[in-house]
Amino acid sequence: MPTSKTLAVFDAIAGRPPGSAFAQLDLRNATVVLDFDDAAVESMDFVGVLPRGYAGRDFELVITWAATSATSGAVVWQVEFERHPIADPTHGTHDLDTNGFGTPATSTATAPANSGELAQTTISLPANDADDPVAGESYRLRVSRVATSGLDTMTGDAELVAVELREV
Repeated sequence: MPTSKTLAVFDAIAGRPPGSAFAQLDLRNATVVLDFDDAAVESMDFVGVLPRGYAGRDFELVITWAATSATSGAVVWQVEFERHPIADPTHGTHDLDTNGFGTPATSTATAPANSGELAQTTISLPANDADDPVAGESYRLRVSRVATSGLDTMTGDAELVAVELREV
């Protein structure tokens, strides 16, 4: 059985909205969530630094979420990783004025049976699709709901609670 190591955990409040089309901060009971609309592609960014113990292996993202009101249908989640190299011989140096996300990865997840019930969706992201990040570098992780996909059939918002970045 493969082992994984948690590299970072982000709750909803850690999200940073991109320039446009971003998820909305909301409160469900006493839990802060990010509401991703059912009619558009909305995103949220999370910024971190890869721990010095990161060994350069592939990533796995675990999204913990709930549905605002739906009890059926599916959500398409997408993740993208933006490496921030500094004087890398292959990738150069990252410019904050330019988006540099690698190849996106997606997963389609079924809505929980009850509104408000938590679900987890796991998305695999190969390190080479993230431009082969290095321990100690900063990065930006973008999480999106691709509601415009024909596979996204859940009505109402998808409420993101947390994101875990793992090395596998």
